[in-house]
Amino acid sequence: MTDISPATILVIAGHDPCGGAGIQADIETIRALGGFPATVITTLTVQDSCNIKEIYPVPADLIKRQAEAILHDYPVAAIKIGLLGSAENAHAVAQLLAEFPAIPVVLDTVLAAGGGAELSTNKLLDTIVRELLPHTLLTTPNSVEARRLTHENSLEVCANTLLRAGAQAVLITGGHETSDQVINTLYQEHQPAVSQSWTRLPGNYHGSGCTLAAAIATHLAQGKSITAAVGAAQQFTWETLNHSYQLGHGQLIPNRCYNQNRHDA
Repeated sequence: MTDISPATILVIAGHDPCGGAGIQADIETIRALGGFPATVITTLTVQDSCNIKEIYPVPADLIKRQAEAILHDYPVAAIKIGLLGSAENAHAVAQLLAEFPAIPVVLDTVLAAGGGAELSTNKLLDTIVRELLPHTLLTTPNSVEARRLTHENSLEVCANTLLRAGAQAVLITGGHETSDQVINTLYQEHQPAVSQSWTRLPGNYHGSGCTLAAAIATHLAQGKSITAAVGAAQQFTWETLNHSYQLGHGQLIPNRCYNQNRHDA
């Protein structure tokens, strides 16, 4: 007997050997929420829970061929994009997205590692804004990334700038701000902004942005609206942080299987 197939999410992102962020974070998130992840590696890294030490982008043509093989075989219901590694890779992914305009795209603009290592160039930033955002349903920059992408200070202005660049929706996360609460705000054209506040948990986390974007993509693939997907994904992400592990000497690792662990106890 064949089971009902889960919604398939294509993830285009980098590999994190310590398992906190990147492709592994996406796989864990998507499976925890009932989706099926297909993955394309954009970047190999040398990193631990403290920081990224080395980065090696995969050739752009190989990224495109990996993705096309999946897209011509599986019924992909959403695409989640993370670390790209180079402007050439961003350009190749933009070309790919143009071939499949009906698939919703969630873009996590990974510009720096949680430990502070720089992962972008001015050319990559420009390619993201000019070529990727026009194919993006939702982008999920944190406040630092939003300001870097737009050269603006006001987060509302940042969001409107990203919307004008082509994104249909923008979720700016507030984990890097100094407020007592983490405030995440969803902006969509011709709709009022929607903010949700979350208790700021102690510590720093490795892979929270990957978790959030992958969760949104999964909920979209399963048929939720943008607003509903964003709300459900924020709740899931907060729970993964609240149940996080201290595995290494650096950042905490989100526990994306917290529900399973609780049921197994």
